[in-house]
Amino acid sequence: MSYPVEFGRPHPLGATVQEGGVNFSLFSHHAESVELLLFAHHDSVEPYQTVPLHPVDNRTFRSWHAFVRGLPAGSYYAYRVDGPSHAASPGSRFDGEKVLVDPYARANSAFLWQRGSACGPGDNTATSMRSVVVDPQGYDWEGDLPLNRPSAESVIYEMHVAGFTKSPTSSVAEPGTFAGLIEKIPYLQELGVTAVELLPVFQFDDQENDRTSPYDGRRLSNYWGYSTVAFFAPHSDYCVAPEPGGHLDEFRDMVKALHKAGIEVILDVVFNHTSEGNHEGPTIGFKGIDNADYYFTVPGARQYYMDYSGCGNTLNCNHPIVGKMIVDALTYWVTEAHVDGFRFDEGSILSRGEDGAPVKHPPVLWDIELSGVLADTKVIAEAWDAAGLYQVGYFPGSRWAEWNGRYRDDVRRFVRGDPGIVGSVASRIAGSADMYQASGRSPISSVNFVNCHDGFTLSDLVSYDGKHNDANGEDNRDGNDDNMSWNCGVEGDTSDSGVEELRRRQVRNFCAILMLSQGVPMFVGGDEVRRTQQGNNNAYCQDNELSWFDWSLVERNHDLFRFFKMMIAFRKDHPSLHRRSFFTGQANARGLADISWHGCQLLAPGWSDPASRVLAFTLGGRDAEADIHAILNMDSQDLRFAVPRAPGRQWVKVVDTAAPSPLDIVAADEAKPIDGDDLLVGSRSVSVLISRD
Repeated sequence: MSYPVEFGRPHPLGATVQEGGVNFSLFSHHAESVELLLFAHHDSVEPYQTVPLHPVDNRTFRSWHAFVRGLPAGSYYAYRVDGPSHAASPGSRFDGEKVLVDPYARANSAFLWQRGSACGPGDNTATSMRSVVVDPQGYDWEGDLPLNRPSAESVIYEMHVAGFTKSPTSSVAEPGTFAGLIEKIPYLQELGVTAVELLPVFQFDDQENDRTSPYDGRRLSNYWGYSTVAFFAPHSDYCVAPEPGGHLDEFRDMVKALHKAGIEVILDVVFNHTSEGNHEGPTIGFKGIDNADYYFTVPGARQYYMDYSGCGNTLNCNHPIVGKMIVDALTYWVTEAHVDGFRFDEGSILSRGEDGAPVKHPPVLWDIELSGVLADTKVIAEAWDAAGLYQVGYFPGSRWAEWNGRYRDDVRRFVRGDPGIVGSVASRIAGSADMYQASGRSPISSVNFVNCHDGFTLSDLVSYDGKHNDANGEDNRDGNDDNMSWNCGVEGDTSDSGVEELRRRQVRNFCAILMLSQGVPMFVGGDEVRRTQQGNNNAYCQDNELSWFDWSLVERNHDLFRFFKMMIAFRKDHPSLHRRSFFTGQANARGLADISWHGCQLLAPGWSDPASRVLAFTLGGRDAEADIHAILNMDSQDLRFAVPRAPGRQWVKVVDTAAPSPLDIVAADEAKPIDGDDLLVGSRSVSVLISRD
């Protein structure tokens, strides 16, 4: 079998299905020779056709290209690229025997993949990854488009695609896949979240971890997926039938189904590094195509990598070709897959110039910010990197939202019972104006979270004082040591009913404060039913029951699920909880300011009291909206709090985290009026009142 080959065109990059065949184009600045390899099947050991690309006829400037007439979609392909040695061109890592995937591949197969054979020089054809020709045309979207929900109305649910249904307790037909997630959409609808933020779904290398479990000897993996191979390709293991190259359509089916349920899709994207690791890592694509352009290398010792990511290498994001690839990838996922937004892992790396130093106007970030195609797409930065660049509150650009690490830290410490920080906590609850207002941003710049995939689950946050990461095989050295957690008196599992009741109360406290805060709330899948990782705060390598969602918890902890569900609904029902602008102090028609702060006494919040563990605030509703009065008592004893007047209305209590379910949260029409001018609030609890006529 052999297909006729023509010169082809340099644009677009990647493998593009066109009339009569497929156009291939690969950028390499320093390559001296390129071969296109065509494979018959996903498990073919050798190519059936090798196409040498002529350095004159098949190269335009720095793009190598060819048109293969008659080649159908679904075909498998790869490249071999050779060029000058490192001695002749410092930073080069060309190896003419290595089989390389296409950076622009729309799908890849890892069926034959063995990471070890890609490390070191020499041929790895029989164990390499392969790219797949994908034709994105012809999919029936049934009128679907990105939802474009205002950020102020969002409630984000961070989750792992596979882990959500991989447990046998999920009872889905296709566990651990995009299709499996579809089966659980009714659960997400009932909970009330408006967006899922998916841990990495681009093709990644799950063989990156070479350690074994100290408990059972099983090999550990790269479960989270922060090890990208190709930025345009859905991860093949999340597909039911990846062999025909249906990756994109399986991903689209999930997006379309979530959109029908009113749920947006936000992707966690990892443009800061790749799976190729450091100088001892494998050559999969970028290293062998043009290492000197794609990565930061050490000045004066360019065989080594600058490691701003903490993962062995760092993509040179503001090099023109890398920046183009990033913007092209984002554009592709929005136009061809209808993705609603992106969260950028270690996003501060995208602000580093070609010399590695932060720049005022990073080209790639401003290209994203100003893109017309991406104008309605949510962009969220993890505004720090592993080399110490911390940009929370001043990430470059104006429309970027940020994971607010200060919110996480202040709220954790407050609920734990740390005294003297009520001023900082008030700033976080009010949308972190101290961080964002001066630069012209708004509360939606702050993505508020108490925890995320990287760290304790919410249940573990209230059950462990220290990390317990021995299962990771790193002698408990990995993971964060400063978790700002509190175990409520006992480390880990306990049969003490008093400790368990307090832990459940603390979970409700965190949920209530998160949903009462201005900004965009985010929590981790399973927090609503007390999913635990047994104190492991770095379960990146645990593709097993430790990380998977245990669906039996939904019934066992249905009272907490109910609390989360009703707090989310409460937030949605009260616009004063998700404002699009910061508070001004302006009073409503009933004389209540948009926000006023209190302690146990009205208008006496105790900003400078080093012993205070309490905070209360009143939100004056606009027009006919209800007013809200929230009391946060993180003291170890019950306290009595003064309650403001609600002219022409009466206060009723809708939330009391100290009360047993179902009294911990009730519907407004079932709530009981407050008698008198004060309220006794239980220790370590949150009470919420609303006004009604």
